[in-house]
Amino acid sequence: MRRRAKEFEALHLKNEAFVLPNPWDVGSAKMLAALGYKALATTSAGYAFSTGKGLAIGDISREEALSHAEDIIKATDLPVSADLENGYGDAPEDVADTVRLAAEIGLAGCTIEDTTGDRDNPLYDREFAIERIAAAADVVRGLDRPFMLTARAENYLFGRHDLDDTLARLQGYEAVGADVLYAPGLPDLEAIGTICSAVSKPVNVVAGIGLPGVTLQELQDAGVRRISAGSALARVAYGAMIDAATDIMDTGSFKSFTVAASFGSVATLIKSGS
Repeated sequence: MRRRAKEFEALHLKNEAFVLPNPWDVGSAKMLAALGYKALATTSAGYAFSTGKGLAIGDISREEALSHAEDIIKATDLPVSADLENGYGDAPEDVADTVRLAAEIGLAGCTIEDTTGDRDNPLYDREFAIERIAAAADVVRGLDRPFMLTARAENYLFGRHDLDDTLARLQGYEAVGADVLYAPGLPDLEAIGTICSAVSKPVNVVAGIGLPGVTLQELQDAGVRRISAGSALARVAYGAMIDAATDIMDTGSFKSFTVAASFGSVATLIKSGS
């Protein structure tokens, strides 16, 4: 547990960006480990897809999310961070309890969002959102090992295209102890660079939400230190399945199977990633 925690912390301290892929089940976790990635993170959306659940806050319970995270932890020897949505409760105490439980199962970090789950009022007020991260950070400070607490500002995912407020939220989260800062959906590299230059903690950017064609090098040059995939890898896999199944239904052809990974290649990756 301590080794993984220290390895995960060290990845954030390097003067270069690293990719944090998001497996959605044990098999994908093992394959990503075999491909050489140094750490993994769960994806709440990817997990929801794999279980047939909805994507709204609350459709997956805290117990389910942590049980899934524990499965990913056990799948490989890599550090694992968990997507824990909004901490599974409004109150700072709820968030603190979630982070405490996350640390207890051996996670090396987690991500907490500032979204409420209320469609009419989707974001917590800034000061209250900061209080929630402060409560989580208090738990982290009491641990006997590193635990990378990532705080997310969700403005751009909910149509509030306000860079100033996004930055103020991230700076507030940094001030109370967040280790990594994250604002998914930023519109361009300029906005990303503005965020990176205005905070001192590592910044995470999610690939697959906007910025088509952006490269790791471009994000690193903008100041990004961590690049996650979110649900994108799961959606790539499901997209291939949907396309193949649709082609079969529409044309009666099975030609899409010719590009499928071989049985042996999948089995070998899973075995070597264990």
